[in-house]
Amino acid sequence: MCNRARMKGEPETLFGSAKKLFSERPRDNRFDPGELRPKGRSYVIREQDGERAWDVMSWDVLGGKAAWPMTNVRQLDLPQWRKLAEKPEYRCLVPLTEFCEFTPDKHDLGDGKPPLKGEMWFGVTDQPVFAVAGFWQPTAFGNGFTMVTCAPNGLVAPIHPKAMVTILEPGDIDTWLHGAYADIVALQKPYDADRMTMRGPVFPTRRNER
Repeated sequence: MCNRARMKGEPETLFGSAKKLFSERPRDNRFDPGELRPKGRSYVIREQDGERAWDVMSWDVLGGKAAWPMTNVRQLDLPQWRKLAEKPEYRCLVPLTEFCEFTPDKHDLGDGKPPLKGEMWFGVTDQPVFAVAGFWQPTAFGNGFTMVTCAPNGLVAPIHPKAMVTILEPGDIDTWLHGAYADIVALQKPYDADRMTMRGPVFPTRRNER
C-alpha cells in the first residue's frame, strides 16, 4: 500500500459503533483524517469495556521506533504482530472511503516538468465507507495503529502487485474484533475486484486534481 488514504465525514454509528470518541477530538489544524498519511492521526473503531466506539490514533503502530512509520502489516505470524493479533482488545477497524496506490510508471504531462507517477484511487461500490482490518497499541507518543494487508485482487495488482489493504465484509466485522487467531487470519484475503472502483491517474501536485 502506498500510505495514502481518505476518510470523508465524522464519526457515525457505523459497523455497530456508538457515535462517540473514547478520547478527545484533537483541536489543532494538523488533524485531518480526510487526507491520511503516515504518522498522521485518523479515526479508528475499537472496543473498550464492552463498548464499541471511535478513537483517534496515529498511523504508525510502533510510534516512531522504526526507521519508517509502520503503517501496514501482513505477516501476522511474526512474534511482534502475533502478540497483537491474538488479543481482541488490540484489534481495530480503520474506516475509509478510498485508498491510493501510485502508478508503476511515470507519466510525461507535457508541461515541461519531469515525469511523475500518478495517484490511483480505489473505493468499494457497495460500501461508501468500508472497514479495513487493523491493530493498535499504546506507544510512547500515544496510541498508534496499522492496517493489515493481503494479496492484491485483479483490480489492484496491475498498479501494486505486492499487496492491498484487507477490506472486511460487514458480516465479518464481529469476527475480526472478537474471533480467535485462526478466524482472523482467514479474513486476510483480497476483496472482490468486481465490487470495487478505480479512478486515475491524477496528479494533484501539478493540476490541483483530487
